[in-house]
Amino acid sequence: MAKEKLLFQYERFDHISELTEDDQLMVDQAFEAMKGSYSPYSKFRVGAAVLLENGQIVLGANQENAAYPSGLCAERVAVFAAKSQFPEVAIISLAIAVDSEHIQIKAPAAPCGACRQSLLEFELNQDFPIPVILATKERGVLLIESVKSMLPLFFDRTNLDD
Repeated sequence: MAKEKLLFQYERFDHISELTEDDQLMVDQAFEAMKGSYSPYSKFRVGAAVLLENGQIVLGANQENAAYPSGLCAERVAVFAAKSQFPEVAIISLAIAVDSEHIQIKAPAAPCGACRQSLLEFELNQDFPIPVILATKERGVLLIESVKSMLPLFFDRTNLDD
């Protein structure tokens, strides 16, 4: 038996103003995307912004449904829209912002497992990392170097037979 350790590193910022101008723009766009959130059940609004290699920024917001599993997270809405509109264009970065008028946001929110797996597929296909920025208005920002780092024991096409 051997014990192994997986490490996860990220950068923490106290405020959005500490980010680069480009990353601040992405966070601003993610907050703008929140206007499209349909979240009557959770009251938890999420916006996402995807920066593409061609300079386009594609937005997405969480979409809930009374049949809870039928909704879709903001980051998948944004990435699926980006890849539908620009299938051959690489993703440069992703920003995800959260807010609520009904609950206190205590920290940036990371993508769920399904989103991590979906995002990883795009990162692996383009063969270079997609940095992820997780932001709140008043509770700081996390900058994660790649989707892969958020899902260290990932499942991909190499796990499948040809």
